Amino acid sequence: MQVENWDDIRAALAVARLGTVSAAGEVLGLHHATVIRRVDALERQLGAKLFQRHGRGYALTDAGRLLLQVAGKADEDFARMQAQISGVAGRVEGDLVVTAVAGFDEVILPALTAAMRKNPGLRITYLADARLFRLSAGEAHIAIRAGARPTEPDYVVQPLARMRHGLVASAAYLRDHGDSHDPAHHRFVSPGPTGQNAPHSRWLRDHVDPANVVMTTSDVAAAEAIIRAGLAIGVLPPARCKGLVALDWPSGWISDLWLVTHVDLHRTPRIQAVLSELRVAVAAR
Repeated sequence: MQVENWDDIRAALAVARLGTVSAAGEVLGLHHATVIRRVDALERQLGAKLFQRHGRGYALTDAGRLLLQVAGKADEDFARMQAQISGVAGRVEGDLVVTAVAGFDEVILPALTAAMRKNPGLRITYLADARLFRLSAGEAHIAIRAGARPTEPDYVVQPLARMRHGLVASAAYLRDHGDSHDPAHHRFVSPGPTGQNAPHSRWLRDHVDPANVVMTTSDVAAAEAIIRAGLAIGVLPPARCKGLVALDWPSGWISDLWLVTHVDLHRTPRIQAVLSELRVAVAAR
């Protein structure tokens, strides 16, 4: 038996690492139906089931765990070799996956735009997601993380920015609900697991009864719409607060943003080009 298409293995690896076909398709830039076809083709070639399908996603079988162990290491070795060869050539081109928690687009998108304008050969996948993608497994090349400094081994971690957040409300909401400082008297929009270690997320978990949360969303634009409609109060990044009323309880929270890369890829030209633009974008704020 010989596997004829490495793309089939890469599709199965992405499903194994992320747990769902939709998440794998997002990272690989493929339609979910294509991911399913490739996994099915690989299972036929191997003569074994790699996954147990269930309502919440795909669970690995014993054969799947063996695939993840053996093919996963080969995939990581190939990714490092590819990056090192690109580094030797010195060209800023190729695919780059950048991940961040939602809510920091005003810092990140200007930098990515500038990097792509200066380097037309650069192809970027940008994922604003609560998941912590594994750089060591090639799921991402640059991660912007909020909260405590990441401590994973073999990661290069650098400070990027400090972001101030605070509770905001519309004038209409305050007319209808008053300005009491007691969370029990208010309705909230919550980010849920997004940025769960950020100070404002911890405060919401500790002080707000779940019954007072009228919407949970990782989409900052959706949270802003609910707040501007006067349906709830919540936390927004500064760039989205124009025309809203800043509430002085509790006082503003500070979130540290970190640039995270893998030590094996950190010095490659494409990663350094994007890191440089991220620093410039932050300095210009």
